[in-house]
Amino acid sequence: MLHVGLTGGLASGKSTVAALLAGHGGVVVDADRLAREVVEPGTPGLRAVVAAFGEDVLLPDGSLDRPALGRRVFGDDAARAVLNGIVHPLVREASAARVAELPDDAVVVHDVPLIVENGMAPQFHLVVVVAAPAGLRLRRAVARGLDEDAAAARIAAQADDDARHAVADVWLPNEGDEDALRDAVATVWRARLRPFADNLRSGTPAASTPLPAPAAGHGTPQQQVERLVARLRHVAGDDLAQLRYDPPAGRSTPFVLHGVGRLGERAAHDAGFVPTGPGRFASADPGRPAELALEPGGD
Repeated sequence: MLHVGLTGGLASGKSTVAALLAGHGGVVVDADRLAREVVEPGTPGLRAVVAAFGEDVLLPDGSLDRPALGRRVFGDDAARAVLNGIVHPLVREASAARVAELPDDAVVVHDVPLIVENGMAPQFHLVVVVAAPAGLRLRRAVARGLDEDAAAARIAAQADDDARHAVADVWLPNEGDEDALRDAVATVWRARLRPFADNLRSGTPAASTPLPAPAAGHGTPQQQVERLVARLRHVAGDDLAQLRYDPPAGRSTPFVLHGVGRLGERAAHDAGFVPTGPGRFASADPGRPAELALEPGGD
């Protein structure tokens, strides 16, 4: 099963891309939708929110007054941390339950607005960022009915493009050409996402063949290897040490990483790697071929 993190700033077109990926066969798990569901009337989540913030965050019908709650937590880091501590675990639980129902060959698209801001990128096999200039996103948000000052404040509070570039395995510009966006998503699905999922399921290393844009690996070699290392450390923790890499000699040459420790088959899968021999692994991601060689470490 392949887990794709899909993110983007306010009015970037993330929902459009999610729908396009669903049309190709991806299974979209919408974090915002789950966040609404876990605080519906009668849920433990809503009771916990009311206990933390009081009855003032309820509407007369007993449902959550989202604007009122938003005013309580916007600009208040402590209050937002309390809210996140209630909602985020419930969303993770609901997401895990949804994923558990899916077949092994599924491409799961996790639609999560704050992947960058919350440091979640290593949790996914790869991250797709939908991007558009801030001015264009502001105009789109206002056209949808959002107050201009409120939209500008939300955009300013989100990660900037430099932070998004650093975690993006796929960068999808969306400046208004619907046909171009549709074609780009189709290319990413056909050339990278579906083959990545198939490689993981069959235990097949990715071929070292250049991919068309925008499916090809995004960012500098240093950024790409940092993402690989972050994913490996996320799944293996202290079982891996002294990870280093040899820079690729060319676009079609795999990254070669060396380390000390061990990597279980499940952890390797979760990092996007398949075993190729004792202590040897290869990436299943056709957009970023890589090899990993591990030497046994001491206890």
